[in-house]
Amino acid sequence: MSLLELNEVRAFYGAIEALKGISLSVNEGEIVTLIGSNGAGKSTTLKAVCGQVKISGEIKFAGKDMTSSPPHQAALEGIAHVPEGRRIFPKLTVKENLEMGAFSVKDKKMVKKRMERAFAYFPRLKERINQVGGTMSGGEQQMLAIARALMMQPKILLLDEPSMGLAPIIVEQIFDIIQELNREGMTILLVEQNAFQALQIAHRGYVIQTGEIMMEDDAGLLLSNELVKEAYLA
Repeated sequence: MSLLELNEVRAFYGAIEALKGISLSVNEGEIVTLIGSNGAGKSTTLKAVCGQVKISGEIKFAGKDMTSSPPHQAALEGIAHVPEGRRIFPKLTVKENLEMGAFSVKDKKMVKKRMERAFAYFPRLKERINQVGGTMSGGEQQMLAIARALMMQPKILLLDEPSMGLAPIIVEQIFDIIQELNREGMTILLVEQNAFQALQIAHRGYVIQTGEIMMEDDAGLLLSNELVKEAYLA
């Protein structure tokens, strides 16, 4: 069943057309990856889904029209966005960052329960629960950004460049957790510069180039595609 659908979506930054009528879908329970070079429109696609850029076309989530919905409405509907560069609150503690992720939850017991679940995925965060976010390593901040998104108990997780700037061993840990989340039922739309790693864990993939979808296929077939190999997997 299709959880997220984009139909002929266009997005502009001033006079620059960043998305040129893209269409894609993410089925419930899938990991779908969007690969492409810098400036291809990957991050803009995630921002479009979250209502952070004005678009034309149509976006549907769980059967509901989200085309003109503001960012807070997207969050309330169950769309969680982990942006490029992590964007944690650097002056807040780990605990406070996680509480911000559960801004719409009024039940304190539920917030605590979700926090313990986040700590089960990221034990290191529990060890640093009172540490200020801005003093943590890049890997720890990425863990915190994902954990904060999980506090919403989202229906879909949008991940933008989760491996950026991280040591290989930390990248491996992050990707292991992404797969674990998916095995437990989380639907994930993944934007990732490391196309090889992304396609290894994804079910399907889209190749985006200068704001247009150029190719879509099962992840395994994209991994073996000669054009994709030459452009993105070299």
